[in-house]
Amino acid sequence: MDNCRQWNAADLDDLEQRYRANLVNSLSGFKSANLIGTVDTRGVDNVAIVSSVVHLGANPPLIAFINRPDSVERHTLDNLAATGWFTVNQVNVDCWERAHQTSARYPREASEFEEVGLTPEFSSGCPAPYVAESRLRFACQVVERQRLAVNGTVMVIGRIVELQIADGAVGEDGYVDIEALGTVAVSGLDSYHRTTRLGRLSYAKPDQPPRRID
Repeated sequence: MDNCRQWNAADLDDLEQRYRANLVNSLSGFKSANLIGTVDTRGVDNVAIVSSVVHLGANPPLIAFINRPDSVERHTLDNLAATGWFTVNQVNVDCWERAHQTSARYPREASEFEEVGLTPEFSSGCPAPYVAESRLRFACQVVERQRLAVNGTVMVIGRIVELQIADGAVGEDGYVDIEALGTVAVSGLDSYHRTTRLGRLSYAKPDQPPRRID
């Protein structure tokens, strides 16, 4: 690539900590913005934004997310370890600023819902709170937690046991139009974005060019 800046491994190691965090967190491109809802054994609810939720499989329906090292208090990790439940709530254009504020380090006895102005909502199928402002949300039972030796982060794997999507967004083939829900994406640590769909393409086969299916 012409006209580019370049860093080697030593250069990256020598960067100022915050600069390096901003730089490296931007490299994976647009990421999903989700709020993880949990509750502790005393009934104090917690909500925290994450940008690391990934699909692991559809049968059974599994997702995972990464929790940072617990060298400091990690209320989300403690809560889901104690109860075995969490919810995933997509962030949208109407709540993205409040969602971002959940990344502040509130004390354990505080409810982030109350602190940032989001609304907890409960279902009979899950003890962890949903975010009422979210238009796509689901409840998970924890099936596995893996501490990654390389950097001490924890991968939490959950099985989806309940799913709620606002009317009008699910197509006949199961495709979910998340733009219709006003879903936002995040880049880096603090930049939020609307998206514009280019189109859907047919299932890729080696002897056929892709065709538009929408």
